[in-house]
Amino acid sequence: MRLRVLLFIALFAFAAIPAAALGILPSSFAGWAADASSPSEALSGGAAQVPQPVLAEYGCVQTESRQYLRGKSPLTVSLYKLKDPSGAYGLYSFLRTPDMPRTSLAEHSSMTQDRALVLLGNLVVEVRAKELAKLHADLKALVAAVMPQAQSGLFPTMSDHLPRRGLIERTDHYVLGPAALYQFMPVASEDWLGFSQGAEAELARYRSGGHEITLLIADFPTPQAAQKKLGELPQKFNLNGSNAAGAAPALFARRSLTLLAIVSGAQTQAEADALLTQISSTAEVTWNEPNFELTEPSIGAMIYGAIIGTLIICAFAVISGIAFGGVRLAIKRIFPGKVFDRSSQMQVLQMGLTSKPINAEDFYSLGNTPPH
Repeated sequence: MRLRVLLFIALFAFAAIPAAALGILPSSFAGWAADASSPSEALSGGAAQVPQPVLAEYGCVQTESRQYLRGKSPLTVSLYKLKDPSGAYGLYSFLRTPDMPRTSLAEHSSMTQDRALVLLGNLVVEVRAKELAKLHADLKALVAAVMPQAQSGLFPTMSDHLPRRGLIERTDHYVLGPAALYQFMPVASEDWLGFSQGAEAELARYRSGGHEITLLIADFPTPQAAQKKLGELPQKFNLNGSNAAGAAPALFARRSLTLLAIVSGAQTQAEADALLTQISSTAEVTWNEPNFELTEPSIGAMIYGAIIGTLIICAFAVISGIAFGGVRLAIKRIFPGKVFDRSSQMQVLQMGLTSKPINAEDFYSLGNTPPH
C-alpha cells in the first residue's frame, strides 16, 4: 500500500513539472530571456511550415518553440529533435532555401537577415528575428547551450555524387520518403522510387540551356534492387523516350551499381546525359594495416640459431636436474624418511622371481639393519 502511495505521488509530481523544464531550449542565453507569457510548446504542422508526413519520414520525435525577449526585441526559436543525425541532416536540407548562405555558427548552418538554421547532431534549430547578422555572438551562445543535448553521429555523404557544374547552390536536399520528394520533384505522390525498400535519395537543381532541370540520385541496398527499380520505371513514366506518345511524365535514368540517377525537366536525351554520365558508384578498399617486409635468414644463420637453441635447452635441462636432485637429497638428509621415501606410503611391486620376500625397509630406511 505504501509503495502505491509513493508511486502516485511521484507520478503527480512528474505531471506537475512544466513543459519548459522538460524541453531542450534554454530558459535564457546571452541576455535573452524566455517570454513567460509564451512558454515552450510543441510546434504544429502549420507553425513549423513542414508537413507532418515529412516530419515523420525524417524521424522527428520532438518539437519545441520558445519566444525570447531582450528589451523590446523579440526572437523566436524553433527546435526539431530527430531520431538520428541522418534524419536531422535531411530536415535541415528540407528547411534550407537557396537564399540562405552558409554561416559560421556550426559546420552545417545558414542564415539570412531574418532567419537562421543550425544543424547540431540530431537537432535542427531555427531562429527568426530581425537583423540576425548583428546577433551572431548571441546565436553562438544559443548553439553552445543546445549542443550538449545533441546526439553526435555521421551525416549522409550522398551529396558527394552530385556534379558541381551547373549546380544551383543550396538546392541539394536529402530525402527519405515520398512526401519530401514530392515537394521538390512533383512527378508522382506515391512511393514510386522505393523508399519502403531501403532507398535513400539526394536531389538538386541545375541550370541547363536557359532553364532548370532536377537531378535525383537514389542509393539502393544492392545493385539488383537498383536494376529492378530501373525496370519498373517505364511502367509509370516516359523513361528515356520509351513512351513519348503517352501522357506520363518524361524522365531520363541511368544506373551505376547501387546508384540510380534520374533527370526530370530535361528537353532532350543529350541534355540529360550531360548529368547522367557524371554519376558513378565506385567501390573503395581501404587498407589500414601497417606495411612490413618479409625477410628470410640465410642457411648459416638458421643452423647457428638451431645449435644455440639446442645448447640453451640442454643447459636448462642440466641445471633443472641438478637443482631438483640437490633439493631432494638435501631434504632427505635433513628429514630422513619424513618427506620423501616414507615407508608407510610406499608400495613396491614384487615380481616373485625369487623366494625371498621384498621388504620396503630394505630400500628406504637409512642406517637401519635389515632383519634376519
